[in-house]
Formats: sequence, C-alpha cells, structure tokens
Amino acid sequence: MTLFSVEGKTVVVTGGSRGIGRMIATGFLDAGATVYISSRKKDELEATAAELGCHAVQADLSTPEGVQALVEAVAARETRLDVLVNNAGASWGAPLEEYPEHAFDKLWDINVKGVFFLTRRFLPLLRAAASADDPARVINIGSVDGIRVPFMENYAYSAAKAAVHMLTRHLAHQLARESITVNAIAPGPFESKMMAFALDDPDMRGAIESGIPLGRIGRPDDMAGAAIYLASRAGAYLTGALIPVDGGITTHG
Repeated sequence: MTLFSVEGKTVVVTGGSRGIGRMIATGFLDAGATVYISSRKKDELEATAAELGCHAVQADLSTPEGVQALVEAVAARETRLDVLVNNAGASWGAPLEEYPEHAFDKLWDINVKGVFFLTRRFLPLLRAAASADDPARVINIGSVDGIRVPFMENYAYSAAKAAVHMLTRHLAHQLARESITVNAIAPGPFESKMMAFALDDPDMRGAIESGIPLGRIGRPDDMAGAAIYLASRAGAYLTGALIPVDGGITTHG
C-alpha cells in the first residue's frame, strides 16, 4: 500500500450529495474506497449515488432518529468503519438586528450536535477498524469562518464552526488512546450551493478571489486531496489538527 492509498477503506461522508461532501466522496471513490453518502433530500441523494457509484442513506443528522438511521444502515452492511467524514451542515446569514434565535438552534443541531452524536454512535465500527499502525479516522469539516471574522453576517454559522474546531480537539484527545484520530478541515470558498449566492455574482466572485492570496476559488481536488491525506498512512500520526484549505485566506490574520 502506498503512502497516500485509501484503497479498500470504508468511508461515510455526511452531506455527500453535493458541494464539498460530493467532492470528498468522489475523491475517495476514485481512490478505491467503498463510500456511503447521506443527505436529507432523497431525490438528490439517490441521483448523486447513482452517478458516482456509491451507497446512499437518507438521514436528517440534526435529529437522534436520523443519526440512528445512518448508523444502522451502515452497520447492516459493514463490520468496520475506517473513515467518518462529518460534513453535513447548514448556514444562515442575516443582519445583526434581524438575526433570528432559531437560526442558532438549527445550526447548533446539525453543525455541532450532529457531529458529536454521530461520531459517538459510530464508535463501535470505528474501534473495529482501528489499530496502532492504521488508526480509524474522523474528519470534521469546519470553516475558515470559524477561524477569522467572516465578511458576511453569519453569526450562528461562524460560532458553530468554531465549536466544531474545539470539539475536534477534545474528541482527538479522548480517542487517541483507542487509535482513532480526529482532525478538521477548514475550507475557504468552494463551488457549492452554500456559496452560490456569492460565487454566481461576477462582481462578488471577483471580490472574493481578490481576497484569496492564491487568487482562485477552491477546486474539487483541493478538498478531496486534504481528506485523502488525513485518511491515508501519510496522515496516521496527525490528530487534533485544524487544516485550512483556503488558498491562504487565514494568513491575513
């Protein structure tokens, strides 16, 4: 097995039907992994799974029932889980004076609680895959907006993603003794439904690109490559890390 190989590994990617989740799922599939994707929207999920050639599980991970459904569906077919990618999430933007309380509830449930409780429920399968030489991996998708103050008024989103980053470190510390690593990727701007409102506007897109030191929006291979690194032998000694995949945005301070 080569240094960056993930061939034969079993991978779950939440929110895998579109955007960053789809990029990551595609990368793992192309690299020879068995991939399960989940999403709330059945039609979109099944269309993506058919196109990519992976397994699909409909689940709303902001609820205990959704978490249970995903875990049970994977456990019915697999005896181990090598990689869990906690990507499912939501955003909410509104002016400060109009920002609704329920936005915090919604984003906390899916972006933070969903990550915690899904990881906990998958621990038996992660433990079954874990060894000192090849740990099981949990990869949480945070955001550069949880590292620096965003230019958009997305208060609940930035707060929730900062929480994901700390949760990553806390889980990493707790699970290291069981040969389970927990790391986070903090994406910058990528082509996704969440970013479409900005990137589909030529003026806004230009302004965003001009603020990225590398001068471009992220590409699918940029995201897939970071996840594959963390899941491969190359990333086996890394845990509790936060990796910005952002073209240098966070170097602004």
